[in-house]
Amino acid sequence: MSLDTDKVIRILTTLSLGGLLLGVGMRLTGAQVRDALRRSHLGWLLPLNFVAVPLLTLGAIRSLHVPTEIAIAMVLLGAAPFAPVVPVFVRMARADLALAAGLTALFPFASVALTPLICEWSLRAVPGAESMRFSFLMILGVLVSTITLPLMLGVLIRHRWQGLAARVLRPVEVVSEAAGTVSLAFVTVVEFQTILHTGWKPLLAMAMMSEVALLLGYALSGPTPAIRRVTALGTSNRNIALAILVAVGSFPGTPVVGAVVANGLLLILLGLVHVALWRFCWPETDTPSAPARKP
Repeated sequence: MSLDTDKVIRILTTLSLGGLLLGVGMRLTGAQVRDALRRSHLGWLLPLNFVAVPLLTLGAIRSLHVPTEIAIAMVLLGAAPFAPVVPVFVRMARADLALAAGLTALFPFASVALTPLICEWSLRAVPGAESMRFSFLMILGVLVSTITLPLMLGVLIRHRWQGLAARVLRPVEVVSEAAGTVSLAFVTVVEFQTILHTGWKPLLAMAMMSEVALLLGYALSGPTPAIRRVTALGTSNRNIALAILVAVGSFPGTPVVGAVVANGLLLILLGLVHVALWRFCWPETDTPSAPARKP
């Protein structure tokens, strides 16, 4: 990829992430988020996402002998939990949106310190990737500017200027969703040949990791289906946009970006499948923030 192409990807992805989280924030109040976080189990969610999932990723990489550059992409995804799209998936699945937004806001703070460490540690176990390093400041800037600050700003706007929030919410969502679609389409076209040559083994490895992570997230949480769905979707759906931004900054001109996109598209597909099953086959969620429709 050229320098201009990298800039386009950064701009579009940042616009999409920031707008998406800003919109989620404007749908919630601070009290809702605080109440939801009191009902969560961060004590086990953090090690599950920052220890168990990376280990699952390495296990899948080693067991299926995934090539180095594709393995690096999987490591980036494995170290980036709770994608910003999780609140969107949660809303579609009629689960606990406040909890999803709260966890999506909190995880970046942990990611600032833990994601670089997990990446460095994981790359040592990937043959051919032992010398790879990440920029702490770059990851910090990406996390804060594209996730945490927009979400906090959205909650603040909703709290102080509800009329403004009601007027701009839908335009913000439209712009961010359009930017995300264009960004994903653009990087898919640019990296199309790399995506085509990803192979079935790496995709199978990523699918295995994602499904096991979803089952763990659901089984270890509770007490209601609404909370279980949030933790399951958050644990299995990794932060694809963040992984793309880190890949563009750390591995320019390599197939790593294309491998992130290939595996990311698979994660989106699997997430949508689970959302559809929960929404149409098992709609009851028992949550005040996302009431289920009566049959």
